[in-house]
Amino acid sequence: MQNYQNAPFKPTPESGLTTTAVTTQLTKFGKNELVAARPVPLWRKIWQHMSDVSSLVLLFAVGLATYLALAQNGGWTKTIVIGAILVINVCIGLYQEASAEKSLAALKSMSLPTANVRRDGKVQTIAAPEIVPGDLVLLKAGDQVPADAVVLEATNLAVDEAVLTGESEAVEKSIYQDTGELDDNCQVYAGTAVTAGTALIQVLTTGMATELGQIAGLLNKTKQRATPLQGRLNRLSSWLTTFAVLGGITIFALSVWVQNQGLADSLMIGVSLAVAAVPETLPIIVTISLSHGVRRMADRNAIMRRVSAVETIGSVDVIASDKTGTLTQNRMTITKYWTPTTGIMTTEQPLPSAGQTLMRYLGLATNAEINHVDGEEQAIGDATELAVIRWLAQYDLDRPSLEAQTPRIAEDPFDSTKKMMTTVHELAHGRRLVIVKGAWYRLPLKPDQASLAAGQVAHDEFGQAALRVLAVGYRIIPADVQTTDWDDLTADLQLAGLIGLIDPPRPEVIPAIRAAKQAGIFPVMITGDHLVTAKAIAEEIGILTPELQAISGDELRQLSDEELTAQIDQIAVYARVSPSDKIRIVQAWQSLGKTVAMTGDGVNDAPALKAADVGIAMGITGTEVSKEAADMVLTDDNFATIMAAVKEGRTVYQNIIKAVEFLVGVNFAQIFLMVGAVLFGWGAPLLAEQLLIINVLADGIPGFFISQEPGEPQAMQQPPVANDESILARGLGQRLFIRAATFTVLTLGIYAFGRFGRFGLTNGQAPVGMTMVFLVLALGSMIDIYAIKDRRPLSWSSMTRNPMLNRGLLLGILVVLAIAVIPPFRSFFSLVTLPALGWLTVLVATLIPTFVLELNKRWQARRQSRLVVNTAE
Repeated sequence: MQNYQNAPFKPTPESGLTTTAVTTQLTKFGKNELVAARPVPLWRKIWQHMSDVSSLVLLFAVGLATYLALAQNGGWTKTIVIGAILVINVCIGLYQEASAEKSLAALKSMSLPTANVRRDGKVQTIAAPEIVPGDLVLLKAGDQVPADAVVLEATNLAVDEAVLTGESEAVEKSIYQDTGELDDNCQVYAGTAVTAGTALIQVLTTGMATELGQIAGLLNKTKQRATPLQGRLNRLSSWLTTFAVLGGITIFALSVWVQNQGLADSLMIGVSLAVAAVPETLPIIVTISLSHGVRRMADRNAIMRRVSAVETIGSVDVIASDKTGTLTQNRMTITKYWTPTTGIMTTEQPLPSAGQTLMRYLGLATNAEINHVDGEEQAIGDATELAVIRWLAQYDLDRPSLEAQTPRIAEDPFDSTKKMMTTVHELAHGRRLVIVKGAWYRLPLKPDQASLAAGQVAHDEFGQAALRVLAVGYRIIPADVQTTDWDDLTADLQLAGLIGLIDPPRPEVIPAIRAAKQAGIFPVMITGDHLVTAKAIAEEIGILTPELQAISGDELRQLSDEELTAQIDQIAVYARVSPSDKIRIVQAWQSLGKTVAMTGDGVNDAPALKAADVGIAMGITGTEVSKEAADMVLTDDNFATIMAAVKEGRTVYQNIIKAVEFLVGVNFAQIFLMVGAVLFGWGAPLLAEQLLIINVLADGIPGFFISQEPGEPQAMQQPPVANDESILARGLGQRLFIRAATFTVLTLGIYAFGRFGRFGLTNGQAPVGMTMVFLVLALGSMIDIYAIKDRRPLSWSSMTRNPMLNRGLLLGILVVLAIAVIPPFRSFFSLVTLPALGWLTVLVATLIPTFVLELNKRWQARRQSRLVVNTAE
């Protein structure tokens, strides 16, 4: 081992560190392991859910109900029921977070349990966490690098750095020269894998100081944004709370100063209004819708790790995709070749004699193997040589059969200096075959100007198509020529031909990209690969079009955040980017209010997967780190599955919006009913427990099954829901207003009819009005779910295509009727027996909201048709 006098690191003696030095270093730098961020304690998670707007309203209602139960002996029914709903909502929120982030645990699992080090002059096998800076570590093919280190000795060392850089090809490493500077060529990094050769390395950094550790640090610091749905529902809760507070103040003032009611009665009305303001079952219905979406997505090979991401994937504006293994197959493939007699041909064309010779020479000069064990492919060797093996397999050939006919008797291995590999094979009749493969400009070919000129043209054309080029030369020599002088053996080679290799796109990607654009989604490629290669793939699959740009990581880093944000919608391809670059791209899109999905499979993708609104990892080729950082995992690594998930996400979002329309419209009507009745001097038309039955059972039970609704036919032809789009957009506000107005006018009229009508009762008519209002609100709001669940006009097929909803609706109707008819229940909820006229009035009134909603639906459809015609003209 050399004496590195000018090294930018302190060289370790050839015998390795001493036990004392190891102890010192371990104390100074700590163990070679990654440190996870401190988890959020359970009490803080509970507090976060308790501080939600809707939870605060329920908490306030529980407090008032408890006060009335203690001070006025008002019973504990309200306290128990409202409190139970509050506890259920908090538990649902905690359940959604049950699968907390495990990215750091996965990163730790990538560390080797053991490593071979040289200490005190002996090679020892130690636990990888015990490695310290300065340790001398011995590596061989198949090993994983345990820490960031400098290469001191190496033989044909090649390292797969795809988990860090995203590049599909192994990187050749050289020995550190005593120049006083370190570069990537002479360094290896923790988490990468040795694919060829051997090496002696000296550890420079361990644990969190390594490149892998810096990614872990990014994971610790990166925060996930609230989903668009969470934001919209929070804003909706704020609006409802505002209405509840204003309504509560109004009712309290009217009750105390206008109607001269006592404080306890006024507080009771306040509790009733608070209950009316909050759609208690909405969080549960949202969770059921999301969970149902999770199951349906799992059936389509998309596993959701975070339930709320089901809705978010349907709202994505941008899909930022890694290239290697996501858009491409992560498998180098020979797509074109050239020989002096055939010219450029594709591997899909019939193979002529010269092509067969080129393929056979490549097979003989290859060391890779592909074995099949239990139906699974096990590939051993360099990606380029594996491409050769697969080309042979297309013609039912393999390397052992070729070598049986033409045995190999000598080999000069490939190295990064020569950029060539030479093999010598035995031929019949006392001859030998010399085969050389390597870089075009390194092969010592015969000065045949015509062949060289044609080969140069083919080489340049392959390069312009982003193909990696490999040249093959050969020579026939007598058997008595010495095989130790490699320079003499490889002189004056005949040119056999060139091959062009690339990691090809997945066949399903092109239609998936087209579908994404039709759905208003902007697809972006983010890769650590070369810009030329990235552009070629992006153009082929339709991501990069003439009006869009492709830039490198160096160009990206020269842009300020403001400059990047200003032009980001014109950039479709980013090449040679780092993990921090990926996060920056995601955050730039998010700063424009866009919802971003990021796909990837490597460790280098994990921070960006976490920063994105929806992180999507590959289930087959993806690392455990990327899977744990992601919100969604594709079990088939199929990019088209993402679009299926988008469609499912849009269906889930539509169903949640339908649930909001179903529940909130009646809640507004309840607020206006309560305030209006008090303003008219009629007192509270409904009690808190009656409102709870309507909100939780009558509305909740049918609402649970609205998640079973199939998607709207035009869901994938509409633009994504904007991140800042109001929950009341796309006609929901208008529909809520009509439904709330209909129920408000209807219930006030029904209460007045029941309160002041002549029903033959001698003990006052107010209980009759209360009973009628209860039934109309409960039954009417359930039945008009048919008008809400489908944007198209109501039909028999739309009413019968969701049998679960029909059964839930029937159950809800039976519960409401049981409460109104069975004496103990009727008495418990302060209802009375209705005469025949009362029941007939209720029956007619319950159908009015559905009739009004259907009229509005048809009017809106005709209005939209006229707008389309006018626009076309």
